Amino acid sequence: MYPIIAFPALAGMTYPTLENRGLMRIVPGPSDIPSLPEADRATVRVLMTSATRGCSAEIADALPNLGFVISQGAGNEHIDIAALEKRGVRVRCVGEALTDDVADLAMALTLTLCRGLVRADAFARSGEWQQGRFEVGDSVVGMTIGIAGLSGRIGQAIAARATASRMKIAGLNRPSNASLAASLHDGWLALAEASDVLVLAVPGTPDLKHIIGAKELAALGPKGRLVNVGRGNLVDTDALIEALESKTIAGAALDVLDTEPFIPARLAALPNVILTPHIGGQTWGQRARGAKIAEDEVLSFLEKLADDQSATVNTAATVIS
Repeated sequence: MYPIIAFPALAGMTYPTLENRGLMRIVPGPSDIPSLPEADRATVRVLMTSATRGCSAEIADALPNLGFVISQGAGNEHIDIAALEKRGVRVRCVGEALTDDVADLAMALTLTLCRGLVRADAFARSGEWQQGRFEVGDSVVGMTIGIAGLSGRIGQAIAARATASRMKIAGLNRPSNASLAASLHDGWLALAEASDVLVLAVPGTPDLKHIIGAKELAALGPKGRLVNVGRGNLVDTDALIEALESKTIAGAALDVLDTEPFIPARLAALPNVILTPHIGGQTWGQRARGAKIAEDEVLSFLEKLADDQSATVNTAATVIS
């Protein structure tokens, strides 16, 4: 009997202590859990999952003694938080493991956009360099970078990197941003208008769907650039394509799309957009850090569970004696 049920780990993620103690049962995917023997499911106290696999109410119902769900990654769109909280199940998303890598990508995309690095690479490879110099790029020094999600871990990490590049920081006028060294603006339109580069680093919750649409892109302006390392549904993709085609904005860099992994043909054909396949936190370092955090959290939970059970037994013995 196993107290932990998990899905196959990604390359680079290992749980040596859990594996050596024989605490984990690996199943191919969420749909395999309900078909396990009832007695096996009853022993499970921990589900180790991922942002893509999540934990639905149906899966939780199949694990009657579940007490802890831990997920690799920051996203919780596929985790039924309400259902788990109603049952008293603790949920932990290991988002901090990817903070620096996502922030690094956000800045890399910002610099790549402003300096035209993708085109510069093609220019050098094609032999055009022999005919003349490459176009002059834009310096980020002195630019204003608007950060959606400024007070969050990733937002703060992006701000630190942008400050090192001598950029000015802007954010939304929110209580969580009040103490930060940034100019604050009332609403998305105002933030877009104030930004030379607008970076999205917020979760894709339903209330934030299409927060960036035609009006916000127009406010960003013909010299403005959009970088999205948050979630694809934050941006109205059709409006973005129109803005890029018409040069309403100078460019965009997208690590996430609401249609991913499918890329609309019109978007893929544009020279003023950079596309990466949702790799914000996809590094060997992140996987190693995330696995270590997850293993430590699970061990701590199981140790506390054992201590609580021991205390209950001792209390019962005292009462009986």
